[in-house]
Amino acid sequence: MRIAAWTAIWLAVATGWTSPSSSAPLGRPASLTIATASPGGIYLVYGKALAAILTEALGLPVEARATQGADQNILLIDSGDAQLGFVTTGTALQAWNGSGAWTHGKQLRSMRALFPMYDTPFQFVVLKNSGMQSFADMAEKRIGAGPQGGTGGTYAPLIFKALRIPVTLRNGAWALIGSQMRSHQLDAMAAAIGVPMPLITEFDATEPVGFIPLGDADIATMRRALPELGVSVVPAGSYASLKSDYKTIGLYNFGVAGKDLPDDLVYAIVKAFYANHDRMVKAIPAARDSVVGNLDRNTFIPYHPGAVRYYREIGIKIPAVLAGDR
Repeated sequence: MRIAAWTAIWLAVATGWTSPSSSAPLGRPASLTIATASPGGIYLVYGKALAAILTEALGLPVEARATQGADQNILLIDSGDAQLGFVTTGTALQAWNGSGAWTHGKQLRSMRALFPMYDTPFQFVVLKNSGMQSFADMAEKRIGAGPQGGTGGTYAPLIFKALRIPVTLRNGAWALIGSQMRSHQLDAMAAAIGVPMPLITEFDATEPVGFIPLGDADIATMRRALPELGVSVVPAGSYASLKSDYKTIGLYNFGVAGKDLPDDLVYAIVKAFYANHDRMVKAIPAARDSVVGNLDRNTFIPYHPGAVRYYREIGIKIPAVLAGDR
């Protein structure tokens, strides 16, 4: 028994395991929560894959929590109700500056960057038999924008306002939006989400969908009003109905953590994330873009010191302005 006990202790030390108690080193929490988004999108799938990896690597329970999306994720991290979360750079910028209406003028600066995830293109989708072929055709239509606290819920009103196209926007979980599309309670979707979006894939298997094209003038108008938007492309073949590349606007996604999470824990999180890249890609193809080459897509969220340590260790230089103290 004594040998077995010492073996267990040695294994715990060797794997960096800590018991969920008040004596955990450096205030390491007993568990971690990853704030994601609603079912039917990419964030939740990505979060569940990451949670499984981190649970194994860290020796503590990690849970992917369904949320309304990036807005709520930032609020949860700011309040301490989630330790990790996913954000788009646009929503994060609104939070950082306190400029988004949902921030109520408060600068939300508790988040620190961990790693790049993937691009979020805006996908304006209709059923093929809808008769809609342009943004002008969407005037006075009922548009599903996903959860109110998600990127689509935040940006759809701003986009249609910039284009001066009056629409009726409805919010809800993507599963609900899909159900309302099928029952013709909605005319279109404005989905800001990674590719392939599970809901669109499911639609495409039974009812061919169409993608409302964005002309160069449309994109220019949107980017003048919302300069944080970039140009994105949904590659041909991403969905069965998409026969050619779909040029649109988009925002990049990043994994973030609360600034007070222990440095050694964050270092272990980032290291485990990259060490299991193939596993992430197998679970969610969009993760193929979750690579250090896309670190430059973040220009304002400071990196957590634990993440900075990892990047320096592998020879990646983080700009000084993003690598400062908490």
